[in-house]
Amino acid sequence: MDTNAFIELEKKVGAHNYAPLPVVLERGKGVWLWDIEGKKYLDLMSAYSAVSFGHCHPRIVAAMTGQINALCVTSRAFHNNRLMPFLEKLCHVAHLDMALPMNSGAEAVETAIKAARKWGYEKKGIPDNKAEIIVAEQNFHGRTTTITGFSSEPSYKKHFGPFTPGFVKIPFADMTALKKAITANTCAVLFEPIQGESGIHLGQQGWLTECRKICDENNVLMILDEIQSGLGRTGKMFAFEHEAVQPDGVIVGKALGGGVLAVSAFVAKRSVMDVYTPGIHGSTFGGNALAARVGLEALNILEDEHLLERSRDLGEVLMTALKKIKSPLIHDIRGKGLWVGVEIAAKVPASKVCYELMKKGVLTKEAHDTVIRFAPPLIIEKADILWGIEQFEAALAALSSH
Repeated sequence: MDTNAFIELEKKVGAHNYAPLPVVLERGKGVWLWDIEGKKYLDLMSAYSAVSFGHCHPRIVAAMTGQINALCVTSRAFHNNRLMPFLEKLCHVAHLDMALPMNSGAEAVETAIKAARKWGYEKKGIPDNKAEIIVAEQNFHGRTTTITGFSSEPSYKKHFGPFTPGFVKIPFADMTALKKAITANTCAVLFEPIQGESGIHLGQQGWLTECRKICDENNVLMILDEIQSGLGRTGKMFAFEHEAVQPDGVIVGKALGGGVLAVSAFVAKRSVMDVYTPGIHGSTFGGNALAARVGLEALNILEDEHLLERSRDLGEVLMTALKKIKSPLIHDIRGKGLWVGVEIAAKVPASKVCYELMKKGVLTKEAHDTVIRFAPPLIIEKADILWGIEQFEAALAALSSH
């Protein structure tokens, strides 16, 4: 079956909730992917940061296959010997006290929201059903109904209501707006340190430090969503470390599963997490032995292979290479570490650039219609980055000439 036939059949049997590039992949190794017709591609997206260690990392594969042959899922009705070491390591790298494991990133966000509200009622004394959480405009925290309800993207919300109340939106990284938005009923803020799906927006330097100060002054929890930005993507274990702040809770996912499983968690201070008692929240698969074994190996690889340093240093290579491109189609370049967004001039859709890149053997996807995201696996080599950016420059030149 060729590519077109495969795609047409998938359209008949699969919901049309994504618009993938017309490529059908069947194999991956490291930073490279191969389609069903044998063509080779450089992966510059890492499945939205889920494949930070590259495809089929040998240590991840070994950990997974070894655990599959021992124990996989028993539910949280029983302890397993893999969960404690994983959670201990996760708490250590986040500089926090307790973790609640889940599966998808959205589940971990919901876990954080529930914890923040319960903390607000039981610790801060907010009247029942009055708790508010402040979020940023242009946020992306997942696809559940509650999370979709506080999105700024109309297409995410249309005909999915009614939505959960209790969320207040302010402009991203606007601390003057935060001060004005806080009330006695504010239990938490929930922000991405760097907004990913909106187009890789960083905010001004110092905004996280100011946010921490405002939260402390108002007895408000500072919760950061590091699902995309965390675990080395920006050159630090977490993006909040660029300002040396410490949140009350952090949400992790994507890369935590080593590119092979959905593994996520909410990690928080003990004073936040102890609002959870047996029976009020959980997940059949969250914290299963297989996920815990893979998650621990992923965290160990980050340290053993010095991937934070690689992300920092190779991020400079990526940024330098991009800034050398002279093209009227480039409007802006922004990012940190191996997470960079290139904003494309409005006359050419970013999706068209991604299609042109695919033809040249490079895979990535647009963010928010106008931005090309570059987020390669952290194991990428300098030569591969430079080759990929050469293809990007050639793609822009081809589109400029039309």
